Amino acid sequence: MGHSVALNFADGKTFFISVNNDELLLDAAVRQGINLPLDCREGVCGTCQGQCETGIYEQEYVDEDALSERDLAERKMLACQTRVKSDAAFYFDHDSAICNAGDTLKIETKVTAVELVSETTAILHLDASSHAEQLQFLPGQYARLQIPDTEDWRSYSFANRPNATNQLQFLIRLLPDGVMSNYLRDRCQVGQSLFIEAPLGSFYLREVQRPLVFVAGGTGLSAFLGMLDNLVDQPNSPAVQLYYGVNNETDLCEQQRLHAYAEQLPNFSYHPIVTKATEAWQGKAGYIHEHLNKDQLAEQAFDMYLCGPPPMIEAVKNWLDEQALQNYRIYSEKFLQSNTSR
Repeated sequence: MGHSVALNFADGKTFFISVNNDELLLDAAVRQGINLPLDCREGVCGTCQGQCETGIYEQEYVDEDALSERDLAERKMLACQTRVKSDAAFYFDHDSAICNAGDTLKIETKVTAVELVSETTAILHLDASSHAEQLQFLPGQYARLQIPDTEDWRSYSFANRPNATNQLQFLIRLLPDGVMSNYLRDRCQVGQSLFIEAPLGSFYLREVQRPLVFVAGGTGLSAFLGMLDNLVDQPNSPAVQLYYGVNNETDLCEQQRLHAYAEQLPNFSYHPIVTKATEAWQGKAGYIHEHLNKDQLAEQAFDMYLCGPPPMIEAVKNWLDEQALQNYRIYSEKFLQSNTSR
C-alpha cells in the first residue's frame, strides 16, 4: 500500500500525492506532475530540500554540505533521498509555480444548511460529494468560496477534518455589509451550488510532539475544530488548552461540540473568554492574553497556534515576549477584512 502525502509550498498551495512503498518522494511527485526543483539527484546539491512537518520518513545518502546535523534534527530533508513510511506532510520554501504544479482543486458543492448562530456568526454546511474522491486537506487549512451569482471569492478555514462523504463546515464572521455576509443573511438557500477552491494555507497542525496551546479569536475557532477532530483519533494525545475569545456571550458557538472534546481528549481544557461581558456572564472576561498562565507555560516546552484578528495575535505575541518564555514554537493565521477575510 502507498501513502498519502501533502506537499505544501510558500504560496499557500497544497497538493496531495500518492507515494508507493519504497518510492522516492521526488519520483512520486514528478510522476504526478509536480516537478520539484532538482539537480544532482544524489543528495549532494540540496536543491530539492524541504522539511517534514508530519509523518515518518527515512533518508538515504545526505551529504553534510547539503544538510547539517542541525538541519537533520529539524527534520529537513532532500526529496531525492526520502522514502516515506507513513502518511506525511512536507513543506518547500518556494512557490508551487516553480514546480509547474498547476492549480488547486475547484469543486462544485451544494449548500445543505446555514445556521445564523448570532448577529456576527454563521455556520455554513456544504456537500462536496460530487467530487469523486475524498477531499484532502490538513487540519487548519482553508478553502476559497465563490459567492453565488458573483465573481467574488472569500477564504474560510475548514471547521472539520476530511471525511469519506465530503461534508464540509465553515464558521463565517458576518460583517455589517460584506458580500458573503449579505449572501448568507439574504439569499442563501439549501440546494444552491457554490464553488470552492482547496486546499490552501500554511496554517495547519504540525507533528504533535509536545503540549498544545490553541488561541482562537471569533471565527478563528474554525481552524481549531478541524485540528481537534484530528487529535481525537490520535492515540496518546498531548495536553491541549483552547482559549476562545469573543466580544459578546452570544458570539460563542459550537459550545456542545467543544465540551464534548473534554470527554474524548483526556488532557483537554477549554477557556471561553468574553471581552464585553455582561453581569450575567460567569466565566473569564477581558482579553485572552490576560488569562494565559506564565508559570504553567514555563514548566515545559509547548507549541502555540494563534488564529483570529491581527490585534489579538499581536497582543498574545507581545505578552509572550514580555514574559521571556523559552522553548516554544508559534504558528499563526491572521484574519483580515479583505479578499482574505474569514
